[in-house]
Parts: sequence; structure tokens; C-alpha cells
Amino acid sequence: MTPLPKLAVFDLDYTLWPFWVDTHVDPPFHKSSDGTVRDRRGQNIRLYPEVPEVLERLQNLGVPVAAASRTGETEGANQLLELFGLVKYFVHREIYPGSKVTHFERLHHKTGVPFSQMVFFDDEKRNIIDVGKLGTESPLGGCYLRSHPEWNEFANTNSRIRDIRKGPG
Repeated sequence: MTPLPKLAVFDLDYTLWPFWVDTHVDPPFHKSSDGTVRDRRGQNIRLYPEVPEVLERLQNLGVPVAAASRTGETEGANQLLELFGLVKYFVHREIYPGSKVTHFERLHHKTGVPFSQMVFFDDEKRNIIDVGKLGTESPLGGCYLRSHPEWNEFANTNSRIRDIRKGPG
């Protein structure tokens, strides 16, 4: 059995939710009386359906989770994490414009976790390549928590994120 990572790091845009927070939706966000999250225009905002289950599973396994996002809409991204009830899963958040390498260097400094014991989930190959040079692992060259079958790592029998979601056995 492969040892669990010491830190799981997630991008936000197109990894936890199907949009760019700085261009596709209009902050500020709010939770409606029916519990849905909406933007300033009333547009319904959703996570990829697998996200809460994956984050819960990582927490139950004792794997700390961090966010690393290059968005310029820092306030909106943090607001969405709050409204979706995901803040409880993230021990660290590096959400600001700039290189993902900087995000990871700061996470390493804060946690002391070696890059080689971190796992990274992102939808952009350039980020996966940049962070990979530090020695961070991205399962199958990058994991996407998307519902589209052609991108769905849960459909791949070799996927570590599938193992995290399903649990032992």
C-alpha cells in the first residue's frame, strides 16, 4: 500500500469548482434561504459533486489539506470556501496571484512537510509541471475533481484520489 501524503494541496478554480472565480462569476457571494450559493447577479454557484466527500475522506485519514490558488479574486475565493463549508478542511490557504512554486515554498515553510510528501491536485498542466520540479507528486500527471467522464479520475482504477474517496477495500 502506498503511504498517504503528509499534505494534500488543491487548486480551486476548475479543480474544486467549475469556473474561474475572477472571471466567470460576480462576487460578492451569498447563501440563499434555500441553502444554495449565489453570486451578486443571483447565478447559482456549485462545487464539483465529489469535492466534499474527498475532503472529508482526507480529513478522516488524517491528511492535512491546503489550498494553492493563483486567483486575483482572493476575497471571493475565500468567501466561497466559507459559504460551501469547506474552510474546516483547509489547514493552510495560499490564495493570491503568482507562481504556484511560491505557494508551495510557503506551505513547506509553514508545515515543514517535504515537497516529496505532498500531493497536488490542479487542472493546469503548467502548474503541475512547475510544482513537480520541486518533487511534489501529482497523481497521473494531475488529478481533476470533474464530473466530465473523460476527466474523471474516479473512473480510473489506478487513481489515488479514487482510493481516497472509496476508502480501504
